[in-house]
Amino acid sequence: MSSSPRILFGFHAVTVRVKTAPGSVVELYIDGTRRDARMRQFIERAKEAGVRLIESDELRLQALCGTHRHQGVVAKVTAAPATKSLDDLLDTVEGPPLLLVLDGVTDPHNLGACLRVADGAGAHAVIAPKDHAVGINATVAKVASGAAETVPYFMVTNLARTLGELKERNIWVVGTADDAPRTLYAADLRQAVALVLGAEGQGMRQLTRKTCDELVSLPMAGAVESLNVSVASGIGLYEAVRQRGAS
Repeated sequence: MSSSPRILFGFHAVTVRVKTAPGSVVELYIDGTRRDARMRQFIERAKEAGVRLIESDELRLQALCGTHRHQGVVAKVTAAPATKSLDDLLDTVEGPPLLLVLDGVTDPHNLGACLRVADGAGAHAVIAPKDHAVGINATVAKVASGAAETVPYFMVTNLARTLGELKERNIWVVGTADDAPRTLYAADLRQAVALVLGAEGQGMRQLTRKTCDELVSLPMAGAVESLNVSVASGIGLYEAVRQRGAS
């Protein structure tokens, strides 16, 4: 992973980085005119963490992150401590793993929303192919509201091979497809599961589809043919949460 600084912006994304890896925050720029309670609390937390604060104006903040939706908080950060490998992660999971696999999701807003859903549902990791996916960038981190810092995101060279390795670990690979004979609600998601979703429109690639142990559909009662991938991810992951009896 490159050590060159990158940009995070927005309260959620920056707060999580300050909390989990304050040493990786090179500089933290804040809106010098904003003095509301949320900003005061944020500044106090950053000072406690020993982060360098720089007061800036709107033009500087927007130039740094390329958008006006920064909420008055922009951080220049280096790479957070490296996430362990997928194998190492799975070796430490207690209980049945719950994984989200995204095949062909290239929109940073969709990835950010998927990471946020994965964090909320307690998924252990999100997996995507290196050549058909978006990486973590400032937009992803902003949309993820901190989840880009808390949910391990593994980009793998060969997705089908990785799915095969998951199956060797007795992780049931469940793909979603509009033409699947059974619905999501008929699947047993209490066991170790990797839930696979494809990009909107195209769906999963054929090799990914063939590698799945089971295909399920989401029941669609209206006129639209499919759901946004982050919405579908939420439905699938939270159905697993429901089946596993989590409150």
